[in-house]
Amino acid sequence: MQISKYMVASPHDCQWGLTVSTVGLDEIAPGDAYPTSGHADGYYFDPRKGRTLEEYQMLYLVEGEGTFESATMTATRIKGGDLFLLFPGEWHTYCPLPSSHWKSYWIGYKGRNMDDRVKAGFLTPEKPIYHVGFSAEIVRLYETALKTAQSEPAYVQPILAGIVNHLVGLMYSLERNRQLSQKPSHIDEINQARLRIRQSLEQDLSIQRIAKDLGMSYSSFRKFFKEYTGISPALYQQDLRLQRAKELLTTTSMSIKSIAYQLQFESPDYFSSKFKNKTGMKPSDFRSMHQA
Repeated sequence: MQISKYMVASPHDCQWGLTVSTVGLDEIAPGDAYPTSGHADGYYFDPRKGRTLEEYQMLYLVEGEGTFESATMTATRIKGGDLFLLFPGEWHTYCPLPSSHWKSYWIGYKGRNMDDRVKAGFLTPEKPIYHVGFSAEIVRLYETALKTAQSEPAYVQPILAGIVNHLVGLMYSLERNRQLSQKPSHIDEINQARLRIRQSLEQDLSIQRIAKDLGMSYSSFRKFFKEYTGISPALYQQDLRLQRAKELLTTTSMSIKSIAYQLQFESPDYFSSKFKNKTGMKPSDFRSMHQA
């Protein structure tokens, strides 16, 4: 069984930053021919020869087993619960094992929105496979995309673009959380640390003291914290203090000097420098703009 819809995008749609070109579902019984028929020109391919697309695709294998290969990855086994990416201009091929019942969703898309993520290294051809496990939410998003594409309401492209962004974020988060779940004690410790930092923004509490209280060396604590949150504990603490500073600047008449010292910054000048680096304006200008 194959269900697919091929989309068109106007020049105005392309300005959104991401457009969807195809959405579909393949379900293949053991021994059935693959790929299924009904694909548009440029999409059908012989798995023995592979193909190159001019768009990104994200495929989610719900059931079955198969192989995936690309210009940057040797032939690799894939199985139910794996999500794999295809990149524009890169040769690839994939297919189910002959004895496998294969069920997969796909969605194809292009645009600077995704190009920027690749340039930033969030997504790379060197890591096309994400082991996310079975996710009812991912299935729901693909089903929603397929129904939306089939009904094709007005302004369908921004709706589909939002679904793609949700899928990419969910894919990225699910795999990272599966990896982190292999270290449950560290997760508990990092969550304790985050709560303690949030509750002590106006106290002289150092990151080194938090690490010591958790029974960890500072270097280990910093490594695990950054692995879990994406930023260092010191920067996490500073950003929360700067968020609190915004509240105090806009809801109180406290002087900038008093705010700086209350939030444990070394000096008003140091506070002003960090605030400007974060927001692009001085604390006084931020206050004036939000109290006007």
